[in-house]
Amino acid sequence: MPTFDPHTLSATETYHLLTSLVVPRPIAWVGTRSRATDGDPVDNLAPHSYFNVISSDPPVVHVTSSGVKDTLRNMRATGVFTVSIVSRELMEAMNTTAADAPAGVSEFDLAPITRAEAVTVPAPYVAEAPAVLECTVRSELSIGTGHMVFGDVTRIQVRDELWSDGRVDVGAMDPVGRLSGSQYTMGDTVLRLPRPSWDDLSP
Repeated sequence: MPTFDPHTLSATETYHLLTSLVVPRPIAWVGTRSRATDGDPVDNLAPHSYFNVISSDPPVVHVTSSGVKDTLRNMRATGVFTVSIVSRELMEAMNTTAADAPAGVSEFDLAPITRAEAVTVPAPYVAEAPAVLECTVRSELSIGTGHMVFGDVTRIQVRDELWSDGRVDVGAMDPVGRLSGSQYTMGDTVLRLPRPSWDDLSP
């Protein structure tokens, strides 16, 4: 079995190795808005695959930026952001917004999507998304090149057709997960595997 000492690998080699192993990763399609200084504010939209739930009570998620990019700058400046969930039908549009657009260009104008305004925070989101989280920044933790932003979820929006018996129909949502490089995975197969109780396992 190949064994690696991260201290002997380059940063790029370590990145490719870790992002190939920690899979699939949920994608946060993060919407933010710059703070106006010399001109009008610019809406930013970018996918981030270092994303997950931290707590459900209170509801808190995290989005981690690899390096300091527009998303992180806007989060720091305004204290708010949105997360649009990426479905299969939005995959191409999501990928378009990952382009290295120059400053002052909104990714909302690059992809065939509709910009919508959040209700509880001053930030944009993708109207076609199957679900959206509106968040306020709770705190930030920086380690190495990663900057983890914790966000309190202030509103959750789910499309009507995905809501069934008080739950989200994950299969119908058809989420996209990030693998490594330009590889993604779809939610074609949903396996139900109830968690056993100790009574089920004890002799």
